[in-house]
Formats: sequence, C-alpha cells, structure tokens
Amino acid sequence: MLNTTIENASRRSFMQGAAGLTLGFCLPATAAAPVAGQAASPPPAFAPNAFLRIAPDNTVTVISKHLEMGQGTYTGLATILAEELDADWQTVRIEGAPADAQRYNNLFWGPNQGTGGSTAMANSWDQLRQAGASGRAMLVSAAARRWRVPAAEITVRDGVVSHAASKRQARFGELAAAAAAEAVPASVTLKEAKDFRLIGRSAPRRDSADKTNGKAVFTQDIHLPGMLVAVVAHPPRFGATVRRFDATAARRVKGVVDVVQIPSGVAVLARDTWSAKKGRDALSVDWDETRAFRLGSDEILARYREMAKSPGLVAHRTGDPEQAFANAAKIVKATYDFPYLAHAAMEPMNCVIHLTEQGCEVWNGEQLNTGDQSRLAEVFGLRPEQVKINMLYAGGSFGRRANTHSDYVVETARIVQAIGGKAPVKLVWMREDDMRAGYYRPLFHHALEAALDAGGRLSGWRHRLVGQSILAGSPFESMMVKDGIDAVSVEGAANLPYAIANRLVDLHTPKDIAVPVLWWRSVGSSHTAYATEVFLDVVARAAGKDPVAWRLELLAEHPRHRGVLQLAAEKSGWGTPLPVGSPGSRRGRGVAVHESFQSYVAQVAEVTVAADGTLKVDRVVCAVDCGIAINPDNIRSQVEGAVGFALSAALYGEITLREGAVVEGNFDTYPPIRIGEMPRVEVHIVSSAARPTGIGEPGVPPLAAAVANAIGAATGKYPDRLPFRAEDLRA
Repeated sequence: MLNTTIENASRRSFMQGAAGLTLGFCLPATAAAPVAGQAASPPPAFAPNAFLRIAPDNTVTVISKHLEMGQGTYTGLATILAEELDADWQTVRIEGAPADAQRYNNLFWGPNQGTGGSTAMANSWDQLRQAGASGRAMLVSAAARRWRVPAAEITVRDGVVSHAASKRQARFGELAAAAAAEAVPASVTLKEAKDFRLIGRSAPRRDSADKTNGKAVFTQDIHLPGMLVAVVAHPPRFGATVRRFDATAARRVKGVVDVVQIPSGVAVLARDTWSAKKGRDALSVDWDETRAFRLGSDEILARYREMAKSPGLVAHRTGDPEQAFANAAKIVKATYDFPYLAHAAMEPMNCVIHLTEQGCEVWNGEQLNTGDQSRLAEVFGLRPEQVKINMLYAGGSFGRRANTHSDYVVETARIVQAIGGKAPVKLVWMREDDMRAGYYRPLFHHALEAALDAGGRLSGWRHRLVGQSILAGSPFESMMVKDGIDAVSVEGAANLPYAIANRLVDLHTPKDIAVPVLWWRSVGSSHTAYATEVFLDVVARAAGKDPVAWRLELLAEHPRHRGVLQLAAEKSGWGTPLPVGSPGSRRGRGVAVHESFQSYVAQVAEVTVAADGTLKVDRVVCAVDCGIAINPDNIRSQVEGAVGFALSAALYGEITLREGAVVEGNFDTYPPIRIGEMPRVEVHIVSSAARPTGIGEPGVPPLAAAVANAIGAATGKYPDRLPFRAEDLRA
C-alpha cells in the first residue's frame, strides 16, 4: 500500500488521467494471458473495452488493473462494472490485467499502473462504471437491431436482455457476437444511486471459493518445465557485500543444481524449494562489511532525540506559535517513539521469471506493474513491451510489494542472468529473508508541545518529527519531496484538522541511516495519528475537557470528522460507566479520529489493565466514512482486519537492530496477535453519496491511539512508546 500523499499530490494529474477514462475504449482490448496452473477464461465474443469481456457461455470477465492481495479489490472493482452492465453476479469472474500502462494506468498516478494508497476503488469508479454502461448499451443496441424494436423499450437485468412487448429475451452470451459489431457509444448514461442493485448490497466475494478449495493461483503455485527454485543468502548487515564464498557443501546437497553470485548475495538453485534452502544453509560466505551499517536501534533513537532539540525544516506553519507559547498559562509537553516495523505479509516475497529470445515472462503478486516492467526491461536490455507480467494473487503486502527499487523482482532477474537464462527461475524468500533483508516502516521520534491560555483553550501547538524519508531516491521524490520535506513523513501531522490558531510542524530527515525503509500500511499516519491523538488526550486532561467534546469543539469546520466521531461515541456508549473488571484491574475507554486516504475513521477502544501491567483490549467500536459503500461487508472486513493488524503492531511490533543487524527473524520473535487476543469489533458505516475513497488502510491509524487513550483513562498513564510494555502500565 503506498500512501495518501501519492494520491493527493497526484490529484493535479487526475484531470489529465481522467481523459484516460475513455482510453481503454479506444484501444483494442487483448485477453490477459492465461496463468500456468489456472484454467484459461472462455474465449470472448465481445470485448468492447479494456475491462470487459463476454463469452458465448454468458461468462462475464472483468479485467482488474489492480492487485488482489486479500483486501477485496477484485470483488469491489467487478461490482462497479457489473452494476452498470446489469450482469448476473454468478457469471462474473475476474482476471488480473497485464502490465500495460496505456490501458490500465492508475489514474491518480499518471501513466503508471499499480496498486497502493488505497486508490483502487477511488480511481476506478468512473472508469469501470463507464466500461459497464458501454457494454450494456452495445448489448441493447444489438438486441434492438435483431428484434427490430426501439432500444428504449429494452430492459436488462441479471444478465438477461428483454423486450416486454414481444416477450423476447436473450442472455448476454447469445448477443455477444452481435454486440461486438455495434459502435462503442460516445457517451453513456450512468445509473442513479437509488437504482443500484449490487453496489451497497454486499455482493459475495468472487475469490473466496477458489482460495478455500485451493484453485487460487499464487506465485508458489507456478511450476514451469525445467524450472529451478532459488534461495538467496543475503548479507547480515545492510550495505555488506560478498567478499568470497565456498559452495562445496551446498553443491553436495541432493537437488542443488547451481550456485551463483549476484549483487544482493549468493543464490542457490535447486529442483525444489527445500533443496535450495538446505543448499543455502550449507553455504560458507565471507561478507565484506567495510561499508556496512552498524548502528543499533537505541543508538539511532538517541541520535533522533538529540536532533529533536533543534528546529527542523518547516512543514506547516499557521499564525504565531512563538507568541502563543510566550503568553501561555500552561504548557504541556510529550515525546513519542516508534520502532521499525516489518510488513510480515502471510506470503513472503517470491517471483517467477522465464527469459526467452522474444523477451521475458513474469509471474508475481504484482503491485507496481509499470515500475517492475521498466526495471526488468533495463536489466535484460529489452523494450518494456517485451516484459510480460502475469499478475497473480498476493498473500498480503501492506506496502512491501510496492517497492520502487523492485528489489526481489530484480533479484530474480539477476539470478536468471547469472545462469545465462538456461531455465525459468522461481525465487523464494523464507520468512527470515523477508524479516531481515527486507524493507521497514521507518523508526520515528516525535516531540510535541501545546499551549493553553488562561481560559483553558488550546492556543498553540508545536510538533517536531525525526525519521527517515521513504521517498528519497524513489521515482516519487521529485513530485513529493518539496523543500526537503518528505510529504509522507508528516502526513497526518502537517494537515491536522483541529482548529488551532497557532501551529508549527517541522521535520528532521537524517541522511546517514542506511536502513531500507518503505511504506507500511497507512504509511506516515501509522505514527502521526498516534502522536497527535494521544497528545490531544493528554492536553484535554490538562485542560479538564472530555476527550470527545474537546475534539468536537476543535473540529467545527470538519463535518466528516465530526460525523464519524459522533457515531463512534454514540455506538460505544461514551460517557456511560464501564462494567467493573476483575479485582486489581483497571478499565478505561479511549477515542481517536483520523483521516487518511480521504476516508474518515473514528474508533473507541475499551481496555482492561491488570495490576501487573498486562493489557487486554476488550472492544473496539469503529465508525467509517469512505463515501459510497461499494460493498459494506468488505468494508467491515477491512476495518476488522485493520484493527487486528494495528493491534499486532501496538502490542508486539518492533524490528530491533543490534550493531546494524536485525534481531527478529520469524513470528516467534515478531508475533502477530492470536485469535484469543482479538477484541470484539463493531463497524458502523456512515451513509454517504460522496465518491468512494480508500478503505484498505484508514482503519489502522486510530487504533493504537484509541487503545493508548483508554489506557490513560484507566491508569492515568499515556504510553509514550510503541509497542506497549507491561512495565510501563503496572499499577
């Protein structure tokens, strides 16, 4: 998942991109390639645009330009198109689009195909509605011509085209060939929301059955003739390289075929994954650590705290903060520390590449289609169109597969190069590779100050952030790093919605920290929401204000923030006493509200803190405003999942560096929460006529803050570091 700022900063190019709404209709549509191990779709008789195919057997295939990584994208996009097409939902299937930025670009990113920033529904809304409506109009036109009746008398419902007066009917498949001969309409009339039959009605997910019965194809399911499996030995510290290696023991492992050096390490190739892993484990590698990064997490954090003592580059300034603090009746201060975090998706990184004389073919849970296609073309000396990418399902990502350096994809290509392209290669990263040789949510330090005037009003706010830039060195840097400010470092802080007349936000971006960093689900908001929302509660307590009433007062000019906040407070029973917990325990209720990816989420958490500091999150009530709810059930699922994901990070998430090496390696040292730790989650969706916005990420930012504020209500202690620690919460 990339970030809301990509979406926001790219809005300038949206109008140019909006012209691409018709682009898919002007270019000939080609079938997405069938994937090895997956049955090919029925041959289309009707392909009116890049997103729709209808076969003679009535199968309606929707081509998804976005990756399905568990977040319901395929179902949501198909719902949009099928609604305007009036398709029978049971006949709808979805295929991943090939890498083709001309037809499948993300309209918020300009000429780039990719998935991230919770943009899939938002940037496809008009495009897919028009695609479906165009297909419907052509089917109606074909029926009118065949039956010699006015098109206005024809109706369409559930994949059946009907003419009531003559009692004629035809299913889509019967009309497909005739419809293909009709002209693509220059314009179409879209449905009014009151006429929706699929949108807003929780259409069942189209990928669930195949993921349950094993038919769904992931990268690990790809098996090509003569294919070799590669596992790579990566350096133990960032920046280290191979000085020399001894592959004698590795080559003795049964099944091992070759051992080759590549820029990122040493690859062992075998007939199967297990043999490749055993061969990799038997390698002897002498690493050159002359240029390796050697700082530990504590040392990095100490540097950040020192940097925070001096002003940074100004990211936002309103009013006269210095004067507000000079005249303050009370000043409240706090600092907050956030560790590096791994993405830890269920499916670690993997990729299959087959190089031929004509080009190369890729099988992958593909998130940055255009970027990966371009980088592979550079590696192999090909034209981008010679790089064919089959976009498979991905078992999660949380931003990890959206790597602007195409790290593991290029690593696969380097292995193929090293063996002279003699065989297709499947690269498999073990969990430890993903945890120790991957990319991370940056470590951050925040320092905040608030000024209260004599009337207890919030008159001044200063917020200083210190942390690495995700965008530095990426293709997005020129667009999204302005005057030294990485927009994703300060998102959620620089655009704080609260009415504070005098506000300053500044940023330090250290340049000498070599830890590779990347967007992580909700990106900058993953730490800025915690710092701002927890500190606001601390200030509310100092001002003697109720946290909900305090926020509502400060959000007078932000009705959508207020809407979710009021709904969450009402549904949670805010202001009513909590039941008494077990002897010695303390219970509390906390709130947080945050906007990210143009969606608004408020959460109220209820917690129990035992005398020994053990924490149990009992209940989380969520209110969500993400515009039109395309699939309410999926929205609820995404928010429930976001709560679990965010709670895992809040309770356990921490990547620790010791002398530059990552300590954690698997789920034994970097655990997700277990099912018994999952709170009761209630999700309430605000009814809205606004355009749909993102929901994959916005449920993450408020969770830890709401829990921390509940801890503060229960104990009087507001945690100033994540993850939560029992020693910080003991009575």
